[in-house]
Formats: sequence, structure tokens, C-alpha cells
Amino acid sequence: MQDNELAELGVAAAAAAIRDGDITSESYAAALLRRARENSELNAFITIDESAVLDAARDADKARAAGAGAPLLGVPIGVKDSYATRGLRTTLGVGTLADFTPDEDADAVGSIKDAGGIILGKVNLVEMSFGLTGHNSRYGQVRNPYGHDHVPGGSSSGSGASVAARLVPAALGGDTVGSIRVPASLCGVVGFKPTTGRWPRGGVAPISHTLDTTGVLARSVEDCALIDQVVTAGVSATRSARSDRSDLRGTRFAVAPRQYMELIDPETEAQFENALLRLRDAGAEVVEIDLGEDFSALADRLTWNLFFRETRESVTEFLRQNNFPVSFDDIYSELKPELKEVWSHLVLPSGQGHLPQEAYEATLAVERPELQRRFGKVFTSGFDALLFSTTPCPAPPIEHRSKFTVAGEEVNDLFLAKNTVPTSGAGLPGISLPIGLSGHGLPIGLEIDAAYGHDRELLDLARRVESVLDTLPAPA
Repeated sequence: MQDNELAELGVAAAAAAIRDGDITSESYAAALLRRARENSELNAFITIDESAVLDAARDADKARAAGAGAPLLGVPIGVKDSYATRGLRTTLGVGTLADFTPDEDADAVGSIKDAGGIILGKVNLVEMSFGLTGHNSRYGQVRNPYGHDHVPGGSSSGSGASVAARLVPAALGGDTVGSIRVPASLCGVVGFKPTTGRWPRGGVAPISHTLDTTGVLARSVEDCALIDQVVTAGVSATRSARSDRSDLRGTRFAVAPRQYMELIDPETEAQFENALLRLRDAGAEVVEIDLGEDFSALADRLTWNLFFRETRESVTEFLRQNNFPVSFDDIYSELKPELKEVWSHLVLPSGQGHLPQEAYEATLAVERPELQRRFGKVFTSGFDALLFSTTPCPAPPIEHRSKFTVAGEEVNDLFLAKNTVPTSGAGLPGISLPIGLSGHGLPIGLEIDAAYGHDRELLDLARRVESVLDTLPAPA
């Protein structure tokens, strides 16, 4: 196979080709490394150890020749640089850790390696995973493969860009308010956020212990499902009774336009409506619902309150438990000015916007359960999933990443997570699928959310939805 053909292989396809002897892990890894070098202007990676990757690929080929058949044997993937990786530097996106190499792998990385996978490199991210546009003052702005002057989303910026650009078939990411699903949507790939707590989070730099989840970006639902099975050791791996159907007959989808389409880019809305038409044509029932006048305000308030209130405690404990050679104060002192200002106001206990303890407890005891109740009612009412546009607009230009216009209204970068925030607040599983391109060739995504803990059912349903949608062309 030529490099371009090798680069198009997904995780499952590459694993099968290596297992069957059609390709070698070394030839596959070498092709991906060449592509990573050729596409260095994307700033998708912070660290790649090429010799270590090729050594691991040769070892995989020897293991295959000796009869090994691990599910990911010889397949390289990317890892967000918020995950600790043994023997490979881990920066969390900050200059304070530019020379730090951990002694242990994050739990999810260990699972990938145990399944025969190879870590191709550490992908770029926003400092401490705080941001949605891919801007990193130390390691460079990540660029969108479908438009290099546009943002890739964040905070798993390099994960989305590297998968879309065919530098890796999949990449691990992290999601607190949308940091897997937003870059998946803007970069035209599949992004799976598991139910909060389903995937292990050990060894991954946190923001909020209530909201954080690890997850994966790939180019197909099949590949996300394979990685999910590896990382969870097959937890709840049984498929739903309808998973083998090639159509969507008997499936009921809910849509909530009042909550998710109040302000939306016209092209995004048109692509979303076209996707709903395709689902109906495939036999699905699509029903409009209303989640309540105060739904968006409730979801925004509780999610962002937890996001900022839990950062200091979560980061401090993570650094201590994982033997990182810095303190919270060390990291804070070196943050880029705009992020340092946010932390000063909202994260530090001395900040004017810091959430008081009583309000924090009410957020956990009253507001979050109420949001979960609203979502729960959707799924107990006979709906299989909730659908909405993952982001309300395509990727804005890097030049205007902080403030841009959607449908004539000026918004800021937090608007990119407007639709993903409620899912995170409730801890639900969600997956973003590409549904088309804007007139400027920028991807648009559809999110599918399922009931809490119903991850395998969600993945099975997403496979069927994917089968009725068009496949995006690779970026030029």
C-alpha cells in the first residue's frame, strides 16, 4: 500500500491488516510518521519519539509472527498531552512541564498498550485543557485540517486535527464541557464522550472531578467502539437487540429546538435538518420536545460552576498523586495572561467569582440532580436518543477565535460549547458524527446523546445513524 492508502485505514481495519499479514506495523507506523512530518504546520503534536515508535512497531511485527493476536496489535494512536505517558514527556500544555517525563502511564494509556497499541505521540491541547479554540501560547495554535486559518476546537485540539488529517487513526481525548465533541465536530471526525466515570481517569490531568471524562476521537463509530471495549475491558459489551438492523425502523429520536437551536448558524441548521430527513427516510421517528424554559440557564450555571470551583482541588491532588514536579501555584504563575486572569477570578478561593461552599453544595445536591431528572424523563418517555447539532456553527477563523458572529449576533469562544455543556453537566454519554461541510468546506457535526450508562446502546445506535449519512471527504 502507498502512504495515502495506509493513512486512510481506521483502527479496526489497520489491526486486521496487520493481524492478517497484509501490512506490517512498521510500514504503517512509518507512513503515519511521514505524514506527521509533512503536516507539521497543523501543530497537532507536541511530542513524537520516532525511534521509539518504530522500535515498538518492529516488536509488534515480531509478536504477530510469533502468534500474538491482541486487538490493537501494532496500531499507533495519538494521546492528548494531559495523559501521563511513561518514558514520553507529558506537558499538560504548559511550559512549566516542558521537560517532564512520567514514570507511569495513565490507566487508559496502559489499556491501549496492553492491547498491543502503540503511542505515536502526544497531541497538542489548550493549556491545562482550559479552552475551546486550540490556542496554546507555548506549543502553538493547532490548525483545522479543513481550513488552516480556522480553529480546530478544544481542548482536545490536536486529537481532532491529527485524526482528521490522517496522522493517526484515533486519539485519546478528554471532555469536561465538550472538549472531545467540539473538536470532533469542527474537524469532521467522530468523538465519543462516555458516561462520566465509565472510563478510568487515573493519570489524566483534571479540571473537575465531577464532570471530567476521558474518551476517544476516530473516523468511525466502529473504531470508537473498539477503543471503548479495550479501555473498559468489555464492560457492558452486549449489543442491543436491534443493533444488527441496517435501517432505523422503530427508533425514536427527540429534538429540542428551543434549547439547542435558539441561535444557530444557517448552514449548520440546514445540515442538521437534512440529517433529520435522512433519519426519517431510514424509518426513524423524530419528535420535537421541550426541556423547559430554564433548561439552558440551569445547565450553563451548574456546569460552569463545577468546572471552575473544582479545578484547584482537582489539579492539586492530581499533581501530588502522580509525582509531577510542580505545584498548582507553579502552574498558575506561568499561565498565559488571559487564562491567568480567569483563574484569578474564578478558580482561586480569593477570586471575586469563586463559588462559595454553600452554593457549591447546592449545585451538587439540587441543580445537577434536576438537570439529570430532565434528561432522564426524555429516555423514560420512550426515546432512544436526543439529537442536536454538536456545535451551533462551523469553526470560526483563528483570527477571530475570541469573538465572532453567528447569525448576525456576536458571541465568544464559549459559545462553541453551548450545546455540549448540558450533556457534561448531567454526565450522559454523547457522540458527535460528521454530517456535512459548510459552503467554505468546514465540517458540521451531529450529536447523539443516550441515557446515563447506556454507552454500548449509544454506540450501536450511532453505527446505524452513521450508515445513513454521507462520509466526509478527507481534507485537501
